[in-house]
Amino acid sequence: MAYALPTGLAEAQVRHNIVVLDQLLYALWNLGENLVFAWTPLPQGLNLLVAPHPLLTEFTQAPGLAPEEVRRRAQLLDELLAHQSHLSADQFERTAAELGLRPHTIQLPFAPDAGLGLDLVAAIIARYGIRLVEDRAVILFDAVGFSLLSPLQQVVQLNSLSCSVNAAYAKLLDREININFARTTTGDGFYIWNRMRGIEANVELYQLLQFILADNALARERASQPNSVPLLRAAFHVGSHYEFYQSEGLNPTSFSYLVGQVTIELARMIERALPGQILLGKFNTLMRDEHSGEVQRMASIDFVERTRRPLKALNGLSLAGAEIDEIACYLTGRPNGQGEFGISEFEILDKHGRAHRVYNAKINIHRRAGEPIYLGLREEDLPAFPAPVTVC
Repeated sequence: MAYALPTGLAEAQVRHNIVVLDQLLYALWNLGENLVFAWTPLPQGLNLLVAPHPLLTEFTQAPGLAPEEVRRRAQLLDELLAHQSHLSADQFERTAAELGLRPHTIQLPFAPDAGLGLDLVAAIIARYGIRLVEDRAVILFDAVGFSLLSPLQQVVQLNSLSCSVNAAYAKLLDREININFARTTTGDGFYIWNRMRGIEANVELYQLLQFILADNALARERASQPNSVPLLRAAFHVGSHYEFYQSEGLNPTSFSYLVGQVTIELARMIERALPGQILLGKFNTLMRDEHSGEVQRMASIDFVERTRRPLKALNGLSLAGAEIDEIACYLTGRPNGQGEFGISEFEILDKHGRAHRVYNAKINIHRRAGEPIYLGLREEDLPAFPAPVTVC
């Protein structure tokens, strides 16, 4: 991610300032024992709220708290963790009093805004804390029958999936769609997300999903050995999660991990998905429009409609030597008798009896000089899908 650096400052000086700040934060971090909960800039330094990580649960689970106070504290903590930048001086003081923490001051040989820029300072501090993100899309890919394979076959399949991810990313780069994606393995697949946030970032991740599945389908057609390329099922969802940086050796990792409601929902969805199926979770959340700067409420069905317009810009890309004429993505449904189709909404019950609402997604890629690539399952392919259905 690019940050606007202070004008008139040499790149070498910026790098030096980053090292100075990072070393001070590293000392406070104490090998992962402590987290930075909030910060505010000073003329020549920073005021920080630093505490051991158990504070995250102790603050909302202290003995003797009334239910109303538990809810108030949980909301306060969520709002604090969702705050991506610095607090004002007044907000910082109020937060310190609420959490019962004494501010920790670090002195810097430069002014934070002039020596680095506050956005870059926030990004450096983020490695030493935890953030709550409400509006980021995440993909989960799962290799069907993975546990039944030999260890060597498992390695080959994961490598094949990695190649499909890289090939899809390269295709989008050809059209200057530069997704800042991250991934983490589940053992038999990957979680993939866009480090960027907002409507456009989530739409671009949906495009990445389509090209990963297309590359995987073509690789399966070409494979001489059936178990060398995985048969995938996929799930896409938007929801809340915590973003954190694990300890690696004696340092926090340079890349983040996700855990939270969105990853739980995806895991439940993929458990019930059929081989080759693409599921879209039901969501209704606020997302920022990068062009207008406005925050809009976006639901699953509206989101899929939103993805169709950018897909036209991908026409002409080549897949397996044949140019793309059209990419059609839609949610499946049953005919209503007038030649129109509704959208089927399914309810998955997990092992705890909790309900998860999903849609069945279909993607058809039509190529000028090649056979179409059909991704996902049709409505008529779903009798074995263990979920009751209602029609939207």
